[in-house]
Amino acid sequence: MPPAPVIVVRGVTKSFASTTSARPRRSAAGAGPVQALADVTVTIGDHEFVSILGPSGCGKSTLIRIVAGLTGYDSGEVTVNGSPMVGPVPEVGVVFQTSNLLPWLTVQDNLMLGARLRRMSATETAARLAALLQSLGLGGFEQRYPHELSGGMRQRVALGQALALDPAVLLMDEPFAALDALTRDRLNVELLRLWQARRQTALLVTHSILEAVFLSDRVLVMSPRPGTIAHERVIDLPRPRDPEHTRRDPRFQEHVNELAKLMGVF
Repeated sequence: MPPAPVIVVRGVTKSFASTTSARPRRSAAGAGPVQALADVTVTIGDHEFVSILGPSGCGKSTLIRIVAGLTGYDSGEVTVNGSPMVGPVPEVGVVFQTSNLLPWLTVQDNLMLGARLRRMSATETAARLAALLQSLGLGGFEQRYPHELSGGMRQRVALGQALALDPAVLLMDEPFAALDALTRDRLNVELLRLWQARRQTALLVTHSILEAVFLSDRVLVMSPRPGTIAHERVIDLPRPRDPEHTRRDPRFQEHVNELAKLMGVF
């Protein structure tokens, strides 16, 4: 029996109008609106982890911002747990490509910023902070400031900011893209461990085929702009997953090769 739908995107289109700025957006035909998305339809079920692959400029980030309620759209429908997305909601957490930590706040204060803005109780906040520091490997860094952290640690804090609010839905827009390969691999393992413990409904935008296959139940491949869902592949690797056994599974490389072909890598 398929999981109950949580995120539903139905027939969504999105265009960006040209501006009068020095560097306006332009369509392929010259001046005029740029169509970013065309008739995008996606359904993501309860506790499902789905990744989106696609060429640069195909609208992946635009799509995830629409699902987050941060960007409007021209036509179609977007709902989360049956409610239309017309703005950010507490049940949806978002992690962006850059950490966006407040430089004058410590790790502890950055982690708990959202909880305090929502006036969560001090007892609940303290309990969540202790759990996050342990699960994200940030123990001993509570009073450090962002400039004192590595890029990987800053992204851990950014992930922790979203998890601190215990969202039912976790949206991630290339959260590890700016990191070196080794740090990225380590954070993929950390993300997998955290997701397997919490099992939020998760949607990840990435350029990494390996990352998508390692983490996901399904991978969606978008077409070049205007972006639409061109292909869908089910990742039939058993859960719970661990790095050693999952990456040695022959099906892992089969999925990687298949998606690489769909992406035009070879």
